[in-house]
Amino acid sequence: MLSAPHRLRRSADFTHVVRRGVRAGRPSVVVHACIRPHDSGEDQVASTRVGFVVSKAIGNAVARNRVKRRLRALVRARLVRDDLDVVDSRVDWVVRALPPAAHSDELAADLDSAWRRVEKRLAA
Repeated sequence: MLSAPHRLRRSADFTHVVRRGVRAGRPSVVVHACIRPHDSGEDQVASTRVGFVVSKAIGNAVARNRVKRRLRALVRARLVRDDLDVVDSRVDWVVRALPPAAHSDELAADLDSAWRRVEKRLAA
């Protein structure tokens, strides 16, 4: 599980990232990201935050929870790996699973590819 400072929880935060951020899609996931402004109400939060969206289109509760666990583990590993070279730690991420994620062997590759693409778009 991600630690509390790294979790995106409020509906308004999810909406902000999806509507105002950049995105990249792959067959099993769509990754959205947005940089938090300095004047946001949560100045004390200086870490990268991640939220997950796994809808009922994925399947039953067992399938949805399995996809969430896989995504959390992949993102946690990515955050630990990227901690050394984080350019801006005020980035909020939303990872949205698509129906093929439940049966995809390529979930990790799709997530990495989409994540890298969004990072490039944020840097531009």
